[in-house]
Amino acid sequence: GLCLLVLRVFIGVHVFLISCALPDSVVRRFIVRVMCSVLGLLVRQSDPRLREAGARVFIANHVTPFDHNVVSLLTSCNTPALSGAPGFICWSRGFMELGVTGSRAELVDSLKEYSAHQGNPPLLLFPEEAATNGRAGLLRFSSWPFSILDEVQPIALQVRRPLVAVSVADSSWITELLWTFFVPFTVYQVRWMPSVPRQADEPSEDFALRVQELLAMELGVVSTRITAADRTEHMKRLRHTARLPFAPGGGPEGGVLAVEPQPGLCFCGGSLVPPSLPRGAPKDMQVVAMARQVKEVLPHVPLEVIRTDLVQTNCVDTTIANLLEGRVPFFPESKEAGDLPAPSTSQAAAASGIQGSVAAPSPKPATKQFAKSPVERHLSLQERKRALYNYARR
Repeated sequence: GLCLLVLRVFIGVHVFLISCALPDSVVRRFIVRVMCSVLGLLVRQSDPRLREAGARVFIANHVTPFDHNVVSLLTSCNTPALSGAPGFICWSRGFMELGVTGSRAELVDSLKEYSAHQGNPPLLLFPEEAATNGRAGLLRFSSWPFSILDEVQPIALQVRRPLVAVSVADSSWITELLWTFFVPFTVYQVRWMPSVPRQADEPSEDFALRVQELLAMELGVVSTRITAADRTEHMKRLRHTARLPFAPGGGPEGGVLAVEPQPGLCFCGGSLVPPSLPRGAPKDMQVVAMARQVKEVLPHVPLEVIRTDLVQTNCVDTTIANLLEGRVPFFPESKEAGDLPAPSTSQAAAASGIQGSVAAPSPKPATKQFAKSPVERHLSLQERKRALYNYARR
């Protein structure tokens, strides 16, 4: 693998120089495609006769950072740069710079103007706006690519390689390129599909959903409603739970001191939640100690429900978030002898879920209305947790 990597890096430099020197033509695409096979990039296509010469917009699922380069080996096309700073790196990766830094509306207007010139190559767009491995389902298609023209041609992409997974989450394009050079081969399967026209008075959202369903059926996967923003939010949550907690000061140089991860030690609302027991304590005792911490914040939640979720999460912060967001259903405990304040109406309704049990309101901070945006929900969750911690400390 290392020998292949070193050898292919030198060959890749020559491929890049040749692709820059030769003009876009059938000869150039053939030469570069043969040289890419030496790099381990094998490109195959199915039903090339379905590729229409008059197609102006290609719509494809997104699997790797090099999908647009692979399709450009089969036909002339351009993919606009949607993220990243313009410059040499953007150009060398094969993206088209439009000079649009504003909203999606400005981008659509610029692409409409681009497509109006028949001499320009077709557009290759990825409505998912984020790469996935393509094995389980498709992310929800954005509607703006379907606002450019009234007819698009879908392209189904499938990628497979031995030993290493395709499109690892949060991996950069450089990492993906090095893994491509490291493994023996990576096979890109391109399947052309018939063009799909827009129906009469069909909104762009419905048009995008219809093309997404067709692509999902062709790939044999599920057409989901998960957006690229939801995927980004999910990766932030994973990084948050996997990140080592830090505490200021205490180091030999007064800097930031990393703390070794321990069960129940979480970073919550900018402060550390320390474990109640030493690290060497038995697992059951640690779970009991963490459950006691959660119980102090959420006294209306049954202790058994807290313990069950802590066994799975092993984190006080994550368990509190699960209970607040209603991911763990439960029946709130009744108020006993005035020791424990009753949960607020909105918190009990969110926690009990389908049970529909709503407790009487109390001076405890109430939750806000459920937000539509993932970012707003995350901020609302942080505000609720801070309010609950402040209430528990009184």
